[in-house]
Amino acid sequence: MAARHAQPRARRSMSRRGKAVSGLALTTLMGTALWAWPASGDDHDAQQEAKNGTPASVSGPEKTSGAKTVANATRPIPGLSDEERKRIPANSRQVLVVRGADKDSFGSKVVLYTRAKGSDDWRPGAQWAAHNAAHGWTEDHHYGDLRSPEGVFALTDAGGLLPAPKGTKLPYDHNDSFVANGTGVEGEPLAGAFDYVIAINYNRVAGTSPLDPERPDGDEKGGGVWLHVDHDGPTQGCVSLKPEVMQELLRTLDPAQHPVIVMGPGDS
Repeated sequence: MAARHAQPRARRSMSRRGKAVSGLALTTLMGTALWAWPASGDDHDAQQEAKNGTPASVSGPEKTSGAKTVANATRPIPGLSDEERKRIPANSRQVLVVRGADKDSFGSKVVLYTRAKGSDDWRPGAQWAAHNAAHGWTEDHHYGDLRSPEGVFALTDAGGLLPAPKGTKLPYDHNDSFVANGTGVEGEPLAGAFDYVIAINYNRVAGTSPLDPERPDGDEKGGGVWLHVDHDGPTQGCVSLKPEVMQELLRTLDPAQHPVIVMGPGDS
């Protein structure tokens, strides 16, 4: 299926009640008609020929003059760079960490870290297998490079072809435009890839449907980078997870806890 580029369109905002965005096409693949949507961000169809493949410190017990032991609740998220730590908002209490095997790998691992209000003790949840872009990662993402953008991004909006799982907290756009046609980078079918979607706030407007085509930094910087259902192959820029994991994330991620995603290769 040939790649299609979108023409810029005016922003269409989604109400916080999850009002469907009628007639919107996925990401920037917009024209005068509804296009078939890519499975993995960057607003373009899959390219079958493009296959591929500071330090954590924990304070110990401290003796006071009254011989009382006081434990400092400090357990940083492991494996993050100083820059990544600085970019996590102070009010965030949910951090989804995505780590690729290396700079050029499309295999990654995902862990959700949480902390209680007023505490710096970050607690890890389960570890999940995931796919990222076919060519790995980049700090300077551009349309069509088949690399996932590295960085720290907010998670504010969700949607999907299927209704929101019970208990979903993020604003959710249940919309029949969440359809991925054709095949993935390695020829795998894409059916169901957009059953559940969480928008990654890379080059998009927060507070809108994941289908919103507006790209504040320009179309050349790509867009439509999502968490979505895995299709057993690398993506074009997104991060894909098994459907049961997507359901769990939708039930868990809470706007009141200001969730963010930290994503990049393991050697970052």
